Amino acid sequence: MAGNGRGNGAMGRVRRLCVYCGSSGAVDERFRAAASELGSALAAAGIGLVYGGGRIGLMGLVADAVLAGGGHVTGIIPQRLHDAEIAHAGATELVVVADMHERKRTMAERADAFAALPGGIGTLDETFEILTWRHLRLHDKPIYLVDIAGYWAPLIAMLEHVVAAGFAPPLMPDLIAAVPDVAALMAALRNS
Repeated sequence: MAGNGRGNGAMGRVRRLCVYCGSSGAVDERFRAAASELGSALAAAGIGLVYGGGRIGLMGLVADAVLAGGGHVTGIIPQRLHDAEIAHAGATELVVVADMHERKRTMAERADAFAALPGGIGTLDETFEILTWRHLRLHDKPIYLVDIAGYWAPLIAMLEHVVAAGFAPPLMPDLIAAVPDVAALMAALRNS
């Protein structure tokens, strides 16, 4: 993966946040509200969104809120999903890539930090891959689990179990940090 460090932000300032989140809309309203809140907060802070390029579910809500606030949205979407008409046509920049591997690499290269809102197996895949890359020192960008309504509590417990069993060095908060809500994430980004 190209590009160590925190991107082009001055003194570590996060200028672009990669958000991993679910593409399902049939989820707890608290998750939907958090997605919209995050998008609005990013736009207000002048932080661009880098995300999977979808128009549906939490992904669409985050992007819509960033755009409504006048912010910049970079969507990275594989050709197959673009062809299935899942792409967000209103994104400031929509990058169509060959496959999921290229999508994850491109998202990582364009972001200064990463945040995972609630999501499914795709969100888990993206979060674990970026965490693995950090563990391997392929980047040193901050990674956050946004633990809305305790959604990530089982995963946090699993990460602690992995460390306790001796399979990894301390992960939290050294490589990945948990924050309880969008306000705490935004405070953490200001201090990154």
